[in-house]
Amino acid sequence: MTIEIERKFLIADDAWRAQVTGQKHIRQAYLSDSGGASVRVRVVDGSSAKLTVKGATRTDGPALSRAEFEYTIPVEDALAMLELRTGRVLEKTRHLVPAGPGRTWEVDVFAGALEGLVLAEIELDRADEDVPQPEWLGREVTGDPQYSNTALAKGG
Repeated sequence: MTIEIERKFLIADDAWRAQVTGQKHIRQAYLSDSGGASVRVRVVDGSSAKLTVKGATRTDGPALSRAEFEYTIPVEDALAMLELRTGRVLEKTRHLVPAGPGRTWEVDVFAGALEGLVLAEIELDRADEDVPQPEWLGREVTGDPQYSNTALAKGG
């Protein structure tokens, strides 16, 4: 088990695009979301897939944290699981932007029903860790339930 600690922000402008070092296309959906835990299937670039179980989110600090279990699964299985989803399939292009030593901003540009939504998140080692905040970051939405991937998949 790992503990995922992250902060999430809206984007103020497109200046981040000049710093992109890589990208990947993601299709993901939720198979279950009980509030206490969620089960997600994700296909990346049509060539790899993971099944992820995440525990309830803690929002009592400066960052979101939760237990996370992640397993590689066959792409064919993941594609079949997408059909078992609750809510919609989220489609996004994840752009990787350096954030200093050992850190990367993941800037997600959503497609389909969520076209126009752009979110940046960064994973941390500690909830109280300082986060480099480039000028292109907008309002922080860490802990705002309407910007969680599960809420977005449910029609947010």
